[in-house]
Amino acid sequence: ESGPKKAPKPGKTNCACAKHEPACKHVHTYRILPDEEDFLAVQTSQGVPVRRFKTLSDLIALYLQPNQGLVCTLLFSVEREKEKDNAEDRDYSDGEDEKPPLPPRSGSSGVSFGSSIPGAACNSPAVSTNGLSTISHEYLKGSYSLDLEAVKAGATSLPNLNKTLVTSCKRLHSEVDKVLSGLEILSKVFDQQSSPMLTRILQQVSTAGQAGEQELDSLVRKLSVLKDFLSSIEKKALKALQEMSSTAQPGLAQPSSRKAKSIPVQAFEVKLDLTLGDLAKIGKSQKYTLSVDVEGGKLVVLKKQKDSQEDWNTFTHDKIRQLIKSQRVQNKLGIVFEKEKDKTQRKDFIFVSARKREAFCQLLQLMKNRHSNQDEPDMISVFIGTWNMGSVPPPKGISSWLASKGLGKTLDEMTVSIPHDIYVFGTQENSMGDKEWVDAMRSVLKEFTDLDYRPIAMQSLWNIKIAVLVKPEHENRISHVSTSSVKTGIANTLGNKGAVGVSFMFNGTSFGFVNCHLTSGNEKTARRNQNYLDILRLLSLGDKQLSSFDISLRFTHLFWFGDLNYRLDMDIQEILNYINRKEFEPLLKVDQLNLEKEKHKIFLRFNEEEITFPPTYRYERGSRDTYVWHKQKPTGVRTNVPSWCDRILWKSYPETHINSNSYGCTDDIVSSDHSPVFAAFEVGVTSQFVSKKGLSKSSDQAYIEFESVEAIVKTASRTKFFIEFYSTCLEEFKKSFENDSQSSDNINFLKVQWSSRQLPTLKPILSDIEYLQDQHILLTVKSMDGYESYGECVIALKSMIGSTAQQFLTYLSHRGEETGNIRGSMKVRVPAERMGTRERLYGEQEPKPDAATTSDPEGPAMKNSFNNPAYYVLEGVPHQLLAAAEQHALVANNVPLSQWL
Repeated sequence: ESGPKKAPKPGKTNCACAKHEPACKHVHTYRILPDEEDFLAVQTSQGVPVRRFKTLSDLIALYLQPNQGLVCTLLFSVEREKEKDNAEDRDYSDGEDEKPPLPPRSGSSGVSFGSSIPGAACNSPAVSTNGLSTISHEYLKGSYSLDLEAVKAGATSLPNLNKTLVTSCKRLHSEVDKVLSGLEILSKVFDQQSSPMLTRILQQVSTAGQAGEQELDSLVRKLSVLKDFLSSIEKKALKALQEMSSTAQPGLAQPSSRKAKSIPVQAFEVKLDLTLGDLAKIGKSQKYTLSVDVEGGKLVVLKKQKDSQEDWNTFTHDKIRQLIKSQRVQNKLGIVFEKEKDKTQRKDFIFVSARKREAFCQLLQLMKNRHSNQDEPDMISVFIGTWNMGSVPPPKGISSWLASKGLGKTLDEMTVSIPHDIYVFGTQENSMGDKEWVDAMRSVLKEFTDLDYRPIAMQSLWNIKIAVLVKPEHENRISHVSTSSVKTGIANTLGNKGAVGVSFMFNGTSFGFVNCHLTSGNEKTARRNQNYLDILRLLSLGDKQLSSFDISLRFTHLFWFGDLNYRLDMDIQEILNYINRKEFEPLLKVDQLNLEKEKHKIFLRFNEEEITFPPTYRYERGSRDTYVWHKQKPTGVRTNVPSWCDRILWKSYPETHINSNSYGCTDDIVSSDHSPVFAAFEVGVTSQFVSKKGLSKSSDQAYIEFESVEAIVKTASRTKFFIEFYSTCLEEFKKSFENDSQSSDNINFLKVQWSSRQLPTLKPILSDIEYLQDQHILLTVKSMDGYESYGECVIALKSMIGSTAQQFLTYLSHRGEETGNIRGSMKVRVPAERMGTRERLYGEQEPKPDAATTSDPEGPAMKNSFNNPAYYVLEGVPHQLLAAAEQHALVANNVPLSQWL
């Protein structure tokens, strides 16, 4: 169970079971309690429907079936033990009839048995209705805490666990099944990767009517498994408790010490950031002292007055709602305080430096971590929906869109009802008003998830709309919300075509979302390409300090979706024949979006999940069985072949975590000639970093050092160039000196080189490896004569950390076009005392090919560069890159191969 067990009334039953998915992405705690009508109600987290049963037999009958949310099917029921008279054996709650609270739904939260045993519920098998079987219950209920204290004191044996195992083995022959089930639970408590062999054996035994000899053979097999478990379970338990003992006291010089070292109150001298109007009234900026009491869980805001008088306010940890780091001013911080219920006040303070601001944020986060039960998530789920509504109101039932139900890659039936953390709805030809549309989607989400989602942004351009809604618990994790729109209609002045966008920070991770409606018509491919480039250049989102970079490089994760209107270049009858046979591969080969993307004309290095659903346009309204490809226009009859007009693409920084869990379309929403399209993503996010080693000292400084950089830029100019370096881990952007050598064998391209003398050494504001592994550096190559950018890129620091220099190689782009490439040698030096890391919910990513030599997610094999022969200038690039297609590309650009080898 997820917390202290409540004492049920007679006739009531409490039980817990876990829902299992790979890597334990979601853990559910279930409880069974009678409701008002005396039905047995199986309840779990908010947003998951409650199941009701008339009798316990009905409940058991359902959970005997597979795929009902248990790790394995329920094998047999266990009668409830009679309540003991001894009051010490009972666990009462404050309110006898009060139901136990549901566990938090955050992906980073675990479920524990009473105390904080790591992974206690994760991957556990189903258990019977009296809770844990006797062996696990006895130990976990009372004795394991004694063993934990013994381990903290330095013991290397577990006498209480040993006693429990010996006692259980005496009853082995009479209760072999119970013992095996209990041992499996206990093993999984301490080792989440424990083999499910026992479950499979019990299933085989219970489903086969066996003769005596077979039954004996099964018993021998069980005893063999039991022998292995007995020999390994104490080692697993000892290791787990030792890890608990050490992680329970982070940052101690002596791990064996029982008492955590207290953190003294830290004071920060700041100034209140005032508007010009306020400054004119007051006359000068006001000085404050911010004192952080981590142990006491409070922040004291002290205002210095005249005549040495002081005015102060004290805020407890739960009254500090949000910290908002300014992107424009690196030493500025906004603090949102809760003044009264549902009323907040924001004050902006200027710190002495960005490092001081970061130190303050670390202490505030550490204080909240110590005094709050809410963990910050490592991973969230994001739903993206796009739908051309055809200028008619939506039908009443659109829940299939939100549930990713229909055709294509859909969600598993067991996860479809789990609410996403963020919902983003992009619509085109939406005739509803903005507020009406947001209210409608909130209502649908409320009905579907039983949660009141909060709208954080709404942007519209005529009938093109984007709305973003988040779970209530995430509202104070969202900051720096920005919206924008771009018209691409006739003469770029009409808003019937164009794009709307939203960007924000989720804790420490930046997100961008673009919903667009591009030019229609089979023959308008070039016009659609230009629409895309205009939106990329003109949409004003994200950090304004990154104005040198287009929006494809401004965000950790960028999602681009909408009615892109790219069509299929194939005869209509051939298209219909392939659709009828559900053969989509030949159609995808003639999809205009795929063809233009392969030529690197649009969506450079964007990703799209595999399409396994039929074209979403153009259906007969009221049906999904018939495509209508003739459309009457004032200028005549237009042919609109069935096409995948409605798409969802994304682009993420290298070495970040993102998985696509669904991509498809509905088959039951028929009001428009387009089908709604959905996609769901699992996205890794970062939070305010808190060092286990305490605040950084000058001697702990990490360094980012470049040994050399070499770039190929697409230009006929022979001017000198310099590089600018941008990152949130730097106090301010840095510049290199001009390149110290350059050469050219082709009038259209220039090779420029910087030695270590020309390149700056960068000092990140924090030096912990765990912090630096999440950081990225943006580079822009600019000319000395006009300060114009000739190409930009992003490099992940994660692969660059080490005592020896690492190689990087990636492409340069500018305004959506490939303009060259860049490679170099660099290293990130981290002090030895700052090398500690923690385990993340989503773990490590599998290394991609040549991951050690490139920070680009697609590796150095930058194929299909039809418009950029500059890739092949660099010595040392593998010769296999010069495939026949690329050689043809060079010839097409009138570039002799001999000049570039």
